[in-house]
Amino acid sequence: MMLYLMDIWDSVRGFMAAGGDVLWLVAAVLFVMWVLMLERYWYLNWISPNEHKAIISSWDAREDSTSWYAHRIRESWISQAKQNLNARMLFIKTLVAICPMIGLLGTVTGMISVFDVMAVHGTSNARMMAAGISMATMPTMAGMVAALSGVFFSTRLDAKMKISLEKLKDSMRHH
Repeated sequence: MMLYLMDIWDSVRGFMAAGGDVLWLVAAVLFVMWVLMLERYWYLNWISPNEHKAIISSWDAREDSTSWYAHRIRESWISQAKQNLNARMLFIKTLVAICPMIGLLGTVTGMISVFDVMAVHGTSNARMMAAGISMATMPTMAGMVAALSGVFFSTRLDAKMKISLEKLKDSMRHH
């Protein structure tokens, strides 16, 4: 088992070395993005149902649910629940949007490396240019894969949050 983990670590290190320093930045952004998305899934599945039950029980305990003031209180509680649900979603979506841009930064730095090799050694040394080309393509690929995973899961998360909020609204009857 330990040997297997060492092989995986060596593969990751080789991939990161071939992709250059920008690949570490892509990995850091991806890590932060996934930590935030997992936190939002945790909040959505374990914390918000209890908060919504408390809001619904507070609403049901009110004697007045028909006046103008009662409607404003209901809207305020729903708005607070919406804010709690959408917390950090803008930051997650920003990180998703940044991933391809960081990958393109890797493309630029890799091509600069290729041009540097061409200036020093000429165009005849394809082996030395290959390292720069690898540094140009791997961060782009990694940034796109990171963005795609983020788009898919943040969209699902957003949809689940909207459904949760609608269920809360439907549970708070008003006349």
